[in-house]
Amino acid sequence: MSVAGLKKQFYKASQLVSEKVGGAEGTKLDDDFKEMEKKVDVTSKAVAEVLVRTIEYLQPNPASRAKLTMLNTVSKIRGQVKSPGYPQPEGLLGECMARHGKELGGESNFGDALLDAGESMKRLAEVKDSLDIEVKQNFIDPLQNLCDKDLKEIQHHLKKLEGRRLDFDYKKKRQGRIPDEELRQALEKFQESKEVAETSMHNLLETDIEQVSQLSALVDAQLDYHRQAVQILDELAEKLRRRVREASSRPKREYKPKPREPFDLGEPEQSNGGFPSAPKSTAASASIRSSDKPVRTPSRTVPPLDQPSCKALYDFEPENDGELGFREGDLITLTNQIDENWYEGMLRGQSGFFPLSYVEVLVPLPQ
Repeated sequence: MSVAGLKKQFYKASQLVSEKVGGAEGTKLDDDFKEMEKKVDVTSKAVAEVLVRTIEYLQPNPASRAKLTMLNTVSKIRGQVKSPGYPQPEGLLGECMARHGKELGGESNFGDALLDAGESMKRLAEVKDSLDIEVKQNFIDPLQNLCDKDLKEIQHHLKKLEGRRLDFDYKKKRQGRIPDEELRQALEKFQESKEVAETSMHNLLETDIEQVSQLSALVDAQLDYHRQAVQILDELAEKLRRRVREASSRPKREYKPKPREPFDLGEPEQSNGGFPSAPKSTAASASIRSSDKPVRTPSRTVPPLDQPSCKALYDFEPENDGELGFREGDLITLTNQIDENWYEGMLRGQSGFFPLSYVEVLVPLPQ
């Protein structure tokens, strides 16, 4: 801040102290103005908290929100156009059901039902993604613009008004010791700022129907989502009921155990339950052949001890572009700390991001 700016700030502070400590009666703003200012303040707080809660409603998992924010920030820094989206729980459940349904195979009633349910869950996730986009465009973005532009501008006008009020009151107390023209100019500036602040607050409060329209857009998007969700779940419920009817109408297959094979105990002198032991030469050669095979151990790139590094406590499978995968026991060179939950590191020539909770820091990054 410049010397002139510091002087101006000190000048205003001294005026405020003089007014409060000295008991001087400052210029009062009328009740209508104060009521308008109070309503604007309540509106500002309401919009700010509704924005936060709406995002939490759309993306309830705080860890996923933090990870998504970090990845989107990294994508912007690197100039990547496409950034990952929020992992909808319906989509994760659908992938799980589909995977196990395929493993059980087409001969399993449960496997077929899991495939049906998994497909429906994935459709629900797509509908939820559409809800996110719709709410962001028609509710979150307009309210955020209201905070960043209109409400911010009103706060600027009110702050400027307070400074000019203090200046006018200070010069009014020195009336007779300063030129009348200087006092008149201070009054005109105060009145001008009051009119500008009043106008901006009036315009905001009179056009609050825009916020009602935005709230209506939020509810419309929710209704559309729930209608589609009900349709998807109705179709799935009908499929599952049909599978139950079909399975119940089929004759049950009777279980017939396979005939048992005779078990020969062999001669009494054989101590291994009737199975002839392998010749010593054969067993020895088999042992030699097995010992000749090289034992493969996972490769470990050990960073120098003087470099920031960490050790993997668990396996980490990358889910998004830019993440670094590793196995338990891998030693990773630390290159950067993104935030309190994520690091950036190098392993076997690959660079990427990984969660702090998966590793043990051996040599910390320099502060």
